[in-house]
Amino acid sequence: MEDLRLVNVTKKFDNFIAVDSIDLEIKQGEFFSFLGPSGCGKTTLLRMIAGFEIPTEGNIFIGDTDISKLPPYKRPVNTIFQNYSLFPHISIYDNIAFGLKVKKVHKSEIKDRVQQMLKLVKMEAHKSKFPNQLSGGQKQRIAIARALINEPKVLLLDEPLAALDLKLRQHMLIELMNIHDAVGITFLYVTHDQSEALNIADRLAIMNKGSFAQVGMPDDVYERPETIFAAYFIGDTNLIEGRVVEIHDEFATVVCHTDSEHEIEIDTTYHRQPVLDEVITLSLRPEKIAISRRPPKRKDDFNILQGVIEDILYGGTHTQYIVKVGAHFLRVFQQHKKVYIDELSLDWEEHVYLYWHDTDTHIIFETDKNKVNSENIMKTIRRK
Repeated sequence: MEDLRLVNVTKKFDNFIAVDSIDLEIKQGEFFSFLGPSGCGKTTLLRMIAGFEIPTEGNIFIGDTDISKLPPYKRPVNTIFQNYSLFPHISIYDNIAFGLKVKKVHKSEIKDRVQQMLKLVKMEAHKSKFPNQLSGGQKQRIAIARALINEPKVLLLDEPLAALDLKLRQHMLIELMNIHDAVGITFLYVTHDQSEALNIADRLAIMNKGSFAQVGMPDDVYERPETIFAAYFIGDTNLIEGRVVEIHDEFATVVCHTDSEHEIEIDTTYHRQPVLDEVITLSLRPEKIAISRRPPKRKDDFNILQGVIEDILYGGTHTQYIVKVGAHFLRVFQQHKKVYIDELSLDWEEHVYLYWHDTDTHIIFETDKNKVNSENIMKTIRRK
């Protein structure tokens, strides 16, 4: 098993630390994604694996081989860039065959392997064309074929779909997953797009300021964020700071810091047990909250709050309600559906009930220094 391992990998540019003491193991054949905002260090990390940058400290291994100081052409990896990097003056066939020709592979073998790659990316009918005759999605397929024909152990993809429109990106994500399943090698995918990483990765690492905010499977990272940055960067969430006032065997009660009359019960089965009087942050996804003019019929295991609708934002598949509850503003997503035909839509300044199951409130054992979900949430939402 030739896993990819990063051991204490650090990259400094003068006094700036772009990547800070990263340790990570990626299993052979895994589809792994580095996810984070611009400037977080994800591309620098990819470039060190590719050999375009040398680590200031630490080592990079593929299997038992330390590749940290090897030049790019001696590493068993290939990179696909956002701009495709195809040769414009030669045919698609020759673009794909280029690496094998450099290695002086026999012509008959080149022909067979190019045909296999063209079939893999579904471009057999275009082998005689030139890059300027192809669409963006077709160029990306050729770039993938050219990279895979050299049989790398790791394929590095640096925001490969960023230049494509939304529909084509969604289609190419499926194609990438199919290609990965067909070839079975390790894919390492860099993106700032949350939905891409959640859809495509077996595991992902959220990066922030050169370090990992969280590493895990997409559903774990989304449902159980370990840091405030991870919770806020992946999807939308409500962050509520509070103090633990009661602890029982499988649940605890938290009082909101800015509004002591509101208590929230949380299931602690999937967390470490909090400590009495500990200050924590609760992460509550907007789609987990139900909103109604009436309280729920079932009240066991549910948190119920009352509030007033401050704003309504139409989102196509759903409506986002901004509800003021005491000193807090909470986001609520309500999917568009017609279950009760005669039910009237909610309106501004209506008094409503918000309720959710106590297992849907996740504890983050740190406090929110920026207060992104309290007095500033309305400004944040309007900027979006």
